[in-house]
Amino acid sequence: MNAWTTVLPTWIGPLRIVIDGSGRLCEVRLPGDTGSVDAVESEEKCAHVTQQLGDYFAGTRQGFDLDLWYQGTAFQMAVWEGLVDIPFGASISYRELASRVGRPKAVRAVGGANGRNPIPIVVPCHRVIGASGELGGYSGGVAIKRALLEFEGALVNPGLFGR
Repeated sequence: MNAWTTVLPTWIGPLRIVIDGSGRLCEVRLPGDTGSVDAVESEEKCAHVTQQLGDYFAGTRQGFDLDLWYQGTAFQMAVWEGLVDIPFGASISYRELASRVGRPKAVRAVGGANGRNPIPIVVPCHRVIGASGELGGYSGGVAIKRALLEFEGALVNPGLFGR
C-alpha cells in the first residue's frame, strides 16, 4: 500500500497523520506513540487532513469531512461507526454505545474496540465515558481525553453524561 504521513503540531502535542494512496485517512497517532509508520513523509499529500484537524484544534471546526479507511472485526467497525455519530460537545457512556451498536451487554468489548480505534479525534472515542462520569481510559492518556472533552465543553457536569 502506498501511504503518506506527516506530523501536525497541536496543543495536545504532535499528531502523526497517515493517509493511504487514495487520500483516505488511515491513522491518527496521538502524542507518545513511538511506533514506526510504513509511509513516505509528505505534508502536501496530507494537507486536506492537517487542514481539518488544525481547524478543529483552533476551535473553528466541530466535525470532519474526510474519507476514512480502517479495518477491524465486524464488532469493532460497528463501534467505530457509532463513535462518528457522537456530536461535538457531547459524551455518552460505554453502556449507551453498546446499546447503540445492538450489543447492550458488551460494555467491556466496546471499551476494547474504543482502545483500538486507529483514527482518534476524527473518530471521537474520547467522547465515551463511564456512566458515573469517570473518564475511563484513552490511548493517548486520560489527561489528553480530559483536555479534549473540556475543549469541546463536554465536561460541564460529567456525572450526568451517559445516563
